[in-house]
Amino acid sequence: MSTQTAPVVVIGTGLAGYNLVKELRKLAPEQPILMITADDGRNYSKPMLSTGFGKNKSADELAMGSAGEMAEQLNIVIRTNTRVTHIDPAAHRVFIGEEPVEYSKLVLAWGAEVIRARVEGDAGDSIYSINDLEDYARFRAAAEGRKKVLIMGAGLIGAEYANDMAAGGFDIDVVAPCEHLLPSLLPPQAADAVQAGLEGLGVRFHLGPLVTRIVRSGDQVEASLTNGETLTADVVVSAIGLRPRLDLAVKAGLQVNHGVMVNRRLETSEADIYALGDCAEIEGRVLLYVLPLMASARALAKTLAGEPTDVSFGVMPVTVKTPVVPVVVSPPAPGSAGQWQVECDGVDVQAEFRDENGHLLGYALTGARVMNKVALNKELPAVMP
Repeated sequence: MSTQTAPVVVIGTGLAGYNLVKELRKLAPEQPILMITADDGRNYSKPMLSTGFGKNKSADELAMGSAGEMAEQLNIVIRTNTRVTHIDPAAHRVFIGEEPVEYSKLVLAWGAEVIRARVEGDAGDSIYSINDLEDYARFRAAAEGRKKVLIMGAGLIGAEYANDMAAGGFDIDVVAPCEHLLPSLLPPQAADAVQAGLEGLGVRFHLGPLVTRIVRSGDQVEASLTNGETLTADVVVSAIGLRPRLDLAVKAGLQVNHGVMVNRRLETSEADIYALGDCAEIEGRVLLYVLPLMASARALAKTLAGEPTDVSFGVMPVTVKTPVVPVVVSPPAPGSAGQWQVECDGVDVQAEFRDENGHLLGYALTGARVMNKVALNKELPAVMP
């Protein structure tokens, strides 16, 4: 098989991989495509994982299609429960163990991996991270018939799971070494509004200390914090963050930094290898959200179909799924010079980040103020024009 007749190979069947293939199919109906995934290849929306308990949805109910159904729908081949072990850019091959697989173009859509909690103790198997549908299924099984959940982390995932699990009837403690919730997204006043809403659901917050040790205590676990406090729980969720998967890219000699480095055409440092989604770093930025992913999929599909296309990102606000206090935020770019201007009315907060000339560079809206996002979006500069 020559590289001209070899398939486009996509590693990963998450939102990035499936949305890319859907877009490519519109433009190139006959293009051979092979998707390779380490999981079972079900099509699902990862953001919906943090709505499952409140809606009492099983993993099967969150899935929108099996790998077989997706393969038939898209006229592609999908290899499930299969790990790529090596990439050979010069030979245009990936390897599954000793098996070589040729590609014409290779797309890295393998996403991000969870940052593992480093805690002492003998209860490591009671600590769960929920980064995909299989993780969700495992946690639901572990939490069946249980009541008390300890969440480590108060970022976007920690806040969303606190809301979702509290709505699902769980008794929640959140521990995080930060001064306020969602520290990378919200100014303090907006974060306080979200915290107040979650506390109204019964969520207890322990902000400042770290969990250092988790040990078994009968049918429960006992967590020791750096402030001397001790908490008991039935199960523990680690939501301390994500980082792009880089191991295979490093071994293949691709340029990496925080993510796999790509240009505006999502090309890596090696010919015919592309990256998008949570594993990609585009001009110095890793954009771990859905809107940039969708824009990347549309642009890269055109490039793969023979129309080289630069990706561009307009205004891309982030919706945090904390329905007790809705949140929409468009954080200012890192290093932006300016100040927050904040109006508060209970849990309804409008925070605008403006430079010295009054130009809007970012915003955070909570509660009823989220309705103002459309007007503010018109003022914002594009993320990456």
